[in-house]
Amino acid sequence: QVQLVESGGGLVQAGGSLRLSCAASGRIFSMSTVAWFRQSPGKEREFVAATKWNDLSTYYSDSVKGRFTISRDGAKNTLSLQMNSLNTEDTAVYYCAARRPALGAIATKAYEYDYWGQGTQVTVSS
Repeated sequence: QVQLVESGGGLVQAGGSLRLSCAASGRIFSMSTVAWFRQSPGKEREFVAATKWNDLSTYYSDSVKGRFTISRDGAKNTLSLQMNSLNTEDTAVYYCAARRPALGAIATKAYEYDYWGQGTQVTVSS
């Protein structure tokens, strides 16, 4: 099992920045891909960004590309999401997710991930 705990959410004005963190514990070696998703009320959980735990490959949704940066610290077992130029459409609960090893390209669907954190609220005010 892998445990994921997010932190860093909060309220920020449009145009501002926020950094989310996700602490991983447990069977870290069983993770291959780690990612951030978000969910707004009444909407499906949406892919934001992902990275391979053992290399530097990254993938972003079109809606955040150029504004958000995903990174991981293998020594500290943490995943981060730096969010810049935030707008009101970025308001959501943000979730950290991890996937067991699997073949193929980086997964972008929520059902493809095996472990989830409890989520952290990000609210962007206009």
